[in-house]
Amino acid sequence: MADIRIAHYDAAGANTLRETIADIHRDAYSARISSGDPFASPESFMRRFDSHARNASFGFVIADVGDEAVGQAWGFPQAPTFGDLPGGLPDDPAIAGLGFQEGEQVFGLCEIMVRQAWTGQGIAHRLHDALLAGRPERFAELYVRPDNGSRRRCDGREPGCGFDDANGDQFIPSPGTEVRLGAR
Repeated sequence: MADIRIAHYDAAGANTLRETIADIHRDAYSARISSGDPFASPESFMRRFDSHARNASFGFVIADVGDEAVGQAWGFPQAPTFGDLPGGLPDDPAIAGLGFQEGEQVFGLCEIMVRQAWTGQGIAHRLHDALLAGRPERFAELYVRPDNGSRRRCDGREPGCGFDDANGDQFIPSPGTEVRLGAR
């Protein structure tokens, strides 16, 4: 495998990479963008980036191979999304067994993506690990699209991923997504 370098940035640093961030998205999601999905449009994506980057504890990582940026991930601490469920925490034994406490913050892993030519090489996993390394939150929340086939390895349904379903069919945080919760 090629020598992969991962760099960390705060919101101000990530904002200096806006064009690169948009380029990675356009490559990683080219099929969904071409389909006309408004949620995947470059404009919608960059609006979400701008909204997320306003968080004071925003964290961003980017993977480079040589001079090419090949992947990125970001997120920030927040109240858990599944806390909005009627009745509070999910009854799922896997979630209950994590020891999550009401009112505890989680790290919301908002985006993780890799350019198409670089998928399947462990880059998303390395981005995930780098983004969460050193975070004080004990748990991370991951948003996944069940229909996003290229992301099935990272969506919490594969053994060893470390994320469990935290919403069942009760709560959808954004169009077509599910929530996964994992202990760090």
